[in-house]
Amino acid sequence: MSTLFAISPIDGRYHSQTKDLSEYFSEYGLIRYRVWVEIEYFIALCQQSLPQLQNFDGNLFDKLRELYIKFSVEDAESIKNIERTTNHDVKAVEYFIKNYFEKVEISNYQEFIHFGLTSQDINNTAIPLSLKHALNDVVLPTLNKLIEKIDFFAETWKNIPMLAHTHGQPASPTTIGKEWKVFSSRLLGQKEQLKNIPFSAKFGGATGNMNAHYVAYPKVEWHQFADNFVKSLGLDRSYPTTQIEHYDNLAAIFDNFRRLNTILIDFARDIWQYISMGYFKQKINPNEVGSSAMPHKVNPIDFENAEGNLGIANAILEHLSSKLPISRLQRDLTDSTVLRNIGIPFSHTLIAYKSLLKGIDKLELNEQALKDDLEENWAVVAEAIQTILRREGYPKPYEALKNLTRTQDKITQNSIKTFIEELQLEEHIKEELKAISPYNYIGKVL
Repeated sequence: MSTLFAISPIDGRYHSQTKDLSEYFSEYGLIRYRVWVEIEYFIALCQQSLPQLQNFDGNLFDKLRELYIKFSVEDAESIKNIERTTNHDVKAVEYFIKNYFEKVEISNYQEFIHFGLTSQDINNTAIPLSLKHALNDVVLPTLNKLIEKIDFFAETWKNIPMLAHTHGQPASPTTIGKEWKVFSSRLLGQKEQLKNIPFSAKFGGATGNMNAHYVAYPKVEWHQFADNFVKSLGLDRSYPTTQIEHYDNLAAIFDNFRRLNTILIDFARDIWQYISMGYFKQKINPNEVGSSAMPHKVNPIDFENAEGNLGIANAILEHLSSKLPISRLQRDLTDSTVLRNIGIPFSHTLIAYKSLLKGIDKLELNEQALKDDLEENWAVVAEAIQTILRREGYPKPYEALKNLTRTQDKITQNSIKTFIEELQLEEHIKEELKAISPYNYIGKVL
């Protein structure tokens, strides 16, 4: 199908930016990961030394793994064809693998495919596995590039003074690099928290107790087997559970990404504002059009695009994290349809990260605008002057500066200098005060 006919912009307008996630979050991806879990489960059963599997040729394990390693679109279509008969997606995977066992003449072992399991043992293992791979392979590397880029400019511009604005009003100067460092530091903090959240899988049979396994082989420690199997896939097993994973850790991952995205919305809006204030210029592509009506326009579209996509991502992540941990009694089906959407917020997230990277690359610092703004706002050194006056025991220093800055239409370097000259202070203190300017009153930048 042409991307022109896609209902979602993820698979349409933005397909080129999100296609790397298709391997993990598409219907094809979900089917492939189900095959992956089924095959690895069968191999684990063979390694458990069950009497009926003791003669299975271990040399065939690599051949079996090729089913998911070399999984093709044709394989996925074959499974979908089976599903049209079964009307059950996981059972279709089971039959697909059984058909393969017949082809390679090991059909006498095929009833140990999906042995003792319910479909959610497969789904609730396949989905966190695909999510972990998608984040590690695609999303987090892009986020890392973004953090590194923000941090690079934080270091590059760390000593360039900038007028700060609190409540939208001029405030004590800062540096442009430090303000960027605020964002890279916040992002790194959330990324560290993300590392501590396990990717959890449910693997326990129809209602979580390994009932079918224990009735068939009561002497096998099946819970230990399940722990080891899930761990072998790089996941953590949740126990005890109902028929389904309780999704608490999955919700924590979604919430963590909401915080990451919220920080980046904050970043996008700040950079948008700095562009509006003239602190940044944007590199011009002569072939691009900023406005269909106004030829002069060069709009901060990348930061606006990022903000919009991050908002959509967070809205869906919020629903996922609040809905998934809730299920009636031992299981209802609402989680199944909702889980099919987890690729959507991460696709919008990926679009946003790429837009921010693109937007940052267009920025050019306008140091003259920064200097002009500082020069227009000498009143911001009032805090510095009154603080030194407090140190020296000068009577009512705050009130003296308040009177100065609020009774004159404009505070300039000369009006500050005149004010200092009239103070009853030793000359060396006056010189200390005169040395303060909006350009050097920036504190200590790490």
